[in-house]
Amino acid sequence: MKIAFTTNDQVHINAHFGWAKKIDVYEISPDGYEFLETLKFNGDLKEDGNEDKLAPKVEALADCTIVYVSAIGGSAAARLIRKRITPVKAKSEEEEISEVLTKLVQTLKGNPPPWLRKALQQKSQALEELEAEETLV
Repeated sequence: MKIAFTTNDQVHINAHFGWAKKIDVYEISPDGYEFLETLKFNGDLKEDGNEDKLAPKVEALADCTIVYVSAIGGSAAARLIRKRITPVKAKSEEEEISEVLTKLVQTLKGNPPPWLRKALQQKSQALEELEAEETLV
């Protein structure tokens, strides 16, 4: 599954979702994790109330299951949830991406908590629906 992190330095989860210029994406499984790409966004991202800045980010994260953020507005969180992407607020802006990934790998090996099971289940259902639609076309 793919996990994303809003980041200013590619080490910490230290960027607000709406203002983030970079979002790092990783592939994660019970066997470990691998960096995939950095999504980059330009423009006036700090302008509050500018809903247009959210659409490209939500679209770019369409195949992610979870996105970790330092902060996120209600509108952005709702858009992600509608796309079956679970936004998760970091404990602090000092929380490191590698620590979260390591913990998630361990969690996937064991018994994931209900919120993670639900996120995984929703993403799996969305992929099945997409594949079914593609078969019909």
